[in-house]
Amino acid sequence: MAYRKYDTCFFERYAILQLRSLLGHKFDCLVNRDRPDLQSPDGKTLGIEVTRAMESGRMAALKMLKDISGISATEGESGSDLAAMQSSGYGYGLREGTYIGGIELGYWTGARPMKEIISNKVEKVSSGFYGDFSEFGLFVFSNDPLSLENAYSAVRYILELQKTLDVGYSRLYISAVQDFYACNLEDGLAMEFRVSPYTVTEGQRREFFLSALDYRCDEI
Repeated sequence: MAYRKYDTCFFERYAILQLRSLLGHKFDCLVNRDRPDLQSPDGKTLGIEVTRAMESGRMAALKMLKDISGISATEGESGSDLAAMQSSGYGYGLREGTYIGGIELGYWTGARPMKEIISNKVEKVSSGFYGDFSEFGLFVFSNDPLSLENAYSAVRYILELQKTLDVGYSRLYISAVQDFYACNLEDGLAMEFRVSPYTVTEGQRREFFLSALDYRCDEI
């Protein structure tokens, strides 16, 4: 039986780096474990589950992007970024999400629409599947552009699901290549104060990508 080595998977590493860079010191000590994927070192203060969402019907289009070996650099683009995409099989964050590497495609294959993913993860956290933490967060990757209204829709949906539950998420994080949404799900907030949008620059995306590759999975 093959055992997973933690702190090695590209997307979980990317999530840690993005949280630290955009949201600050609260996330400096996050470690990669399981149930949920990211945790505070004490295993009880903060737990964040990392997942991915994709619109229905997108997989057919994504399959066309699997082979990036034939693409070439465009004017003003870093040749080293292109080489890293080709050799690693990952492309998230680079080229505005245009290309998806062969290994990365396998990650997106398991993705489901946002509402379905949220419903599944809410059910799991409320059942105790992710253990007993003081605070739970849900981090969702999307390779599709998501508007601010999309983020608000996700917040409204998760709040509706959790309104009668004893255990739920207090934060939702949505990473959509060039955009990042930090969403507060705590009680008592007016809706207009629940979503904080961040633009993720090309330089930041390159930094996250290359740093996450340093800890990539063994199969690369």
